[in-house]
Amino acid sequence: MTPGVEIDADRIAAAVTALPHVAGLHSGRFGEIATLLPGRRIPGVRIRPDEITVGVTGRYPATVAQLGADVRAAVGPVDRAVNVRIGDIAPPTAVAVTAESPDTGSALPHS
Repeated sequence: MTPGVEIDADRIAAAVTALPHVAGLHSGRFGEIATLLPGRRIPGVRIRPDEITVGVTGRYPATVAQLGADVRAAVGPVDRAVNVRIGDIAPPTAVAVTAESPDTGSALPHS
């Protein structure tokens, strides 16, 4: 990004949450990762003059290295460091569960 060009926290939030290995943004234990704008707050993205911090909830089985690389790529080229903080890991995207037992093919009893 060209120095002096404003960095858009909304664009960063949208690009990061669109990643398949990101379950959502994470604002940190005390909500410290956020951008404050007039009348609203963008949790999970903090922009400072010398760095950008993006907090995420990763989605299993993504690795820390993979999440970091994906988030930095989503932020794009900028004139400052991009720090990625992983606040939590979510289970993989839910798959359809059937009421059949995998070993016998019979229906499971209802409780």
